[in-house]
Amino acid sequence: MIEARHLRILRAVAGTGSFSAAARELGCTQPAVSQQMKALEQSAGTPLLVRTGREMRLTQAGEALVRHAAGILAGLTAAEEEVAAIAGLRAGRVRLVSFPSGSSTLVPTALAAMRAEHPGTRISLVEAEPPRSVEMLREGDCDLALAFRYAGASAVAEWEDLVVTPLLTDRLVGLVPEAHPLAGAGRVGMAELADEPWIAGCPRCRRHLVEVCEGAGFTPRIDFATDDYPAVVGLVGAGLGVAVLPELAVESVRAKGVSTLAVEPAVEREVVALTLPDLARVPAVAATLGELVRAAAR
Repeated sequence: MIEARHLRILRAVAGTGSFSAAARELGCTQPAVSQQMKALEQSAGTPLLVRTGREMRLTQAGEALVRHAAGILAGLTAAEEEVAAIAGLRAGRVRLVSFPSGSSTLVPTALAAMRAEHPGTRISLVEAEPPRSVEMLREGDCDLALAFRYAGASAVAEWEDLVVTPLLTDRLVGLVPEAHPLAGAGRVGMAELADEPWIAGCPRCRRHLVEVCEGAGFTPRIDFATDDYPAVVGLVGAGLGVAVLPELAVESVRAKGVSTLAVEPAVEREVVALTLPDLARVPAVAATLGELVRAAAR
């Protein structure tokens, strides 16, 4: 195998015409240059220099190697500089995927901080709900995924191969129309909403809603279902039903015509950031993860 250090010594010898002059240029000893040249000729499997007294000249193989060495060493230097820039957060890329309410609350603060601190790092964002966001991470379509899991969910085992960073606990709140008898009550038991028409959210939230309602002794009558949180709020505000939404979702929507209530018993979901073990060591990913943690703490 031809090593870059051998190519640098060959170029110095070719340029100066002797081992001693090459040693002075490279800041090493003449025996070291001689030893490295012998190692290079062994790797090449053919003589590269012809020694005639104090002079040296390149063989045809030596000339070919010197000709290619310029491009090889230039490319290696460029690669080293690019890697150093990425490692030093002067460059790099992070592909982030997030569920919608995370995109509108946690992500903007984190990305603004990244741009201010590390303007050379490019961050892209796409939206997906878990489990699709987790699949994207495992398939190599993103580097960092915001996801959530409800208390008692089996996601602990589902994510055991990933680096899981808890961000915050997001409590679900009840939404009723402003004209509803419970509006302004401050809190509501799930069983009190048993006879109401329901508006459900994303598929995972919908399944969890049914589980919570069944735990309270009833099966919800779901009249409308939508992945769009503003649509959920709009439907409730129009008097078409009641809903429960995560606080993050309510925070990101102008809750017009609705009253929010604390739900009893408390229903919570854990919001986390997920990445792969190898990606967690990439400086740009680690820095973005740190900003997400700080954004969640605000």
